[in-house]
Amino acid sequence: MSRPTLDGPAAAARAALPESESAAFDRLAGAVLASSSAPLGAVLRAQLPGTAGVRWLRQEQLPPTARAAALTAEHWLSLYECWSSVHPTPGPRAAGGRRGGRPSTHGHAPGASAIPRWGQ
Repeated sequence: MSRPTLDGPAAAARAALPESESAAFDRLAGAVLASSSAPLGAVLRAQLPGTAGVRWLRQEQLPPTARAAALTAEHWLSLYECWSSVHPTPGPRAAGGRRGGRPSTHGHAPGASAIPRWGQ
């Protein structure tokens, strides 16, 4: 998968981040810029859980009808900080996490179990 081509404020914000966070920033910027004609309120509803997008817009004093082109480099950095606080970065989990290895042996997702069949 190729990296999205960023320019303007998004590129400036990406340059300000450490290299280790650039892939995560690219995911966020790609999702936001893919719908550049859509209002940010709708775009952020898909990227941030609950009312986090609305709270972020209010914190940055942006209307929900603003477009991605209206974001400054400071907005991008603030949005990335908000987004990364709720989206864990992909990769190996810390010790105790359940990543990799064999899939569940009982045919369900980890932690799930079959519906009990009473009377059988």
